[in-house]
Amino acid sequence: MSIRYLHLDVFAATRGGGNHLGVVTDATGWSDARMQAFARWTNLVETTFLLPPTQPDASYRVRIFTPHKEIPFAGHPSIGSAHAVLLCGLATPVDGVLWQECAAGVLPIRIEGEGETRQLLLKSPHSPVEKTGRDAHPLLHGALAGIELGTLPPAYVAGGRHWWLAECADEDSLRRWQPDHTAIGALAHATDSLGLCVFARSAHPDYQLVVRAFPAGVGLVEDPASGAANGLIAAYIAHAEPTGPLARGYTVSQGREIGHDASLVVRIDGNTVWIGGRTHTIIDGTLHWNGQD
Repeated sequence: MSIRYLHLDVFAATRGGGNHLGVVTDATGWSDARMQAFARWTNLVETTFLLPPTQPDASYRVRIFTPHKEIPFAGHPSIGSAHAVLLCGLATPVDGVLWQECAAGVLPIRIEGEGETRQLLLKSPHSPVEKTGRDAHPLLHGALAGIELGTLPPAYVAGGRHWWLAECADEDSLRRWQPDHTAIGALAHATDSLGLCVFARSAHPDYQLVVRAFPAGVGLVEDPASGAANGLIAAYIAHAEPTGPLARGYTVSQGREIGHDASLVVRIDGNTVWIGGRTHTIIDGTLHWNGQD
């Protein structure tokens, strides 16, 4: 049975600059094993599978797989899946919002604009700050070796999954930084976190924050565009600087250090954080999958 399959470029400032996502637009009847086998075959950071919703208030259901396991929630797979739903006409927005059912619950995705300029924004899960300070964990020193810290202290933040966050003193230093990936991996595994996400403020006219994310906890060296991690950074900034210049939102540049060019939009409404951006359809084709379960 043939199924429509999309390969997307999520959070791209320029076409090809974002994060890859594969979307199986109709996984009705697929077993868990078949989804995992296909995600292993695509070998993308995440592949998503669209299904009819099981909750009455949801527009659609999505399951998110890495090559190795299913995960309850992630940022760029959620935004890309919503793009696929709109492109394929699988659900109709209500008052400019789609409601995505995933293992983390039913989450709203806001639609701004139309066509090539359309932006989709996901409401981030509640993100409590659990620890702060460079001494919050003994392995944090090694993970931050070679970088001058900025105004906010390092923090351990939860939001579906845990990340360590740290502010760098300036954009140039962050872009030039050569991190110790072994040390970041040790920190990630010791604290059951995804890894380390470092950010710096910028005076550039097109963006106000630069972000580099190192999700060693799931075996990745550096991520070109991190929706969930940026949601945690936004929540941390809003918590620490509620009247600061970034407290209402900003634009993020990410991925240039590894040959990408991602742009993420952050909106902060009180304690609510929305993360989003544009998605480009790169491949729109037909999937023929007879792989073994």
